[in-house]
Amino acid sequence: MKICELFGQGRTVFSCEIFPPKKTSPVDSIYRTLDGLKDIRFDFISVTYGAGGSAVVNQTTQEIVSIVQNQYHIPAMAHLTCVGAGKAEADAIMEQLKADGVENILALRGDINPEYPPKTDFAHASDLVTYIREHGDFGISAACYPEGHLESPDLVSDIRWLKAKVDAGAQHLVSQLFFDNEDFFRFLERCRIAGIEVPIEAGIMPVLGKSSIQRMVSLCGASIPRRLARLLARYGEDPKALREAAVAYAIEQISDLIAGGVDGIHLYTMNNPGVAHAIADAIPSIRRF
Repeated sequence: MKICELFGQGRTVFSCEIFPPKKTSPVDSIYRTLDGLKDIRFDFISVTYGAGGSAVVNQTTQEIVSIVQNQYHIPAMAHLTCVGAGKAEADAIMEQLKADGVENILALRGDINPEYPPKTDFAHASDLVTYIREHGDFGISAACYPEGHLESPDLVSDIRWLKAKVDAGAQHLVSQLFFDNEDFFRFLERCRIAGIEVPIEAGIMPVLGKSSIQRMVSLCGASIPRRLARLLARYGEDPKALREAAVAYAIEQISDLIAGGVDGIHLYTMNNPGVAHAIADAIPSIRRF
C-alpha cells in the first residue's frame, strides 16, 4: 500500500520512525525494537537512511524495510537521500525495494557526514523526488519544517521550496520535530494558502534526555518553549522523572493536534518501544479520531 492511500479515511494516521542499529550491532537486533512496536499497530513505519550515506547503513535500511514489510506485515517507507545516493545507487535501491514489495520512499536531501563524501547527482530533495517519480512506481513522501529549515532565509522561501517538492511529485509530507503546536498550526495555514494540499503529518519526538534533545534542536532548528524548558530544568538530571514528564508532554501534544484535525502523527521512537507504548496506550480512543 502506498502511504498517501492511508489518508482521507476519517481518522488520524499514526506512524513512526525507527533507525538501523549501530555499526557494531547486528541487523538482527532490530527485531527487539520491532517486536516491542508491533502491538501498537502503526499504520506504517519509516526507516532512516543514515547520515552521510554509508553503504553499510544504506544496505541495512533496505534489509529492515523488507523485514517490516514482509515479516511484520506493516507498510514500510525507506528513507533515501541526495547526499547518499546518485542516480546509479537510486536505481539499484529502487529495484531492490520493488523486489521486496516496499512501495514507499521518503526523499530527503540528507545530512552531510564528513566521513562520506556526498553524492552530487541530486542538488535538492525536489530533484530526487522528480527522479523517483520518473523512474519508479513508488509512493513518494518528503520532509517539511514547521519552523523553517535552518538554511532557509525566511519562512516564505521555505514554503516555496516545499511547494517545489510537492509539485515535483511528493504525495505526503512528514514534519520535523517541534514542541509548540501553535508553530505547526501556523505552518499548516501557510501551506494551505500556498496551495499545498497533500497530507501533512506532525512529527513528535519525546524528550528522552536533556543533552540529546539539545543536540537535536541545534541540528534541526526547533525551538524549546517555556513549558518544555521548565521540564528540562526541573527533571533533566533525573532520567525516570524526565521520561514521565516527557511522555506526558508528548501525549498532550498529540491529543491537541488530533483535536485540531491534523492528517497524521509521526512518532520519532528513537528505537524505544517502551516510550512509544506509554504514549500509544494513553490515547487508544483519541487515535481513532
